[in-house]
Amino acid sequence: MAQVASIGTRKVIDILLGPAGLAPTVAGLASELGWQPDAIPQASVTAQNVAAELLEKSAGAAYPAMQIYCERVTNQLREKFRVFSGKARMAVEARVSQDRIEGLDWTLQIYVDGVTQVLDANRGDWGQGMFYTGGYEVTYGAVRHGGRNFLQTAKIAFEIDISK
Repeated sequence: MAQVASIGTRKVIDILLGPAGLAPTVAGLASELGWQPDAIPQASVTAQNVAAELLEKSAGAAYPAMQIYCERVTNQLREKFRVFSGKARMAVEARVSQDRIEGLDWTLQIYVDGVTQVLDANRGDWGQGMFYTGGYEVTYGAVRHGGRNFLQTAKIAFEIDISK
C-alpha cells in the first residue's frame, strides 16, 4: 500500500507543477484582482507532511509553499482479482507567510483557489489506475507566529479512486 500513497502523491505534484498547473492559475487569478503574487518556487512544492515549525528549524522554509501528502489509504476490495481497489485521501497544504498580518488570509485564499481550480480542471482519469471524481474539503488554520513573522495554512483534502 505504500506504493499507492507515493504514486498518488507524485501524480498530484505533477499536476500542480504542470503547464496548466498552479503557477499560471494563481497568476491568472491575481491579475483579475490586480495583485502580483509571490511565485511558488518549484522547490517549495514538496512531497512531505511536516509541521511548519519543524521545517523552519531544520531546513529553512521558503514561502509560499505547498506540501503534498497522502493522509489515508483504504483498500475497499471493490474489484475482484485486484490487489488494491479503493481510495487514497490526498492533502495539499498551502502555507503563506508575510511580515504583516493584514492581507494574509486573502493571500492564502488566492493560493487555495488556485489549487482547487487546478483540481477542478483535472477531473477524470489520471492514468496508472487513478481516477479523480472531483470534490474537496478546505480547512483554514488560524494565523500564528512563524515564517517571515506571521504564518497561515490551509489544507485542501480530496480522494482519488485507485485500482491496481
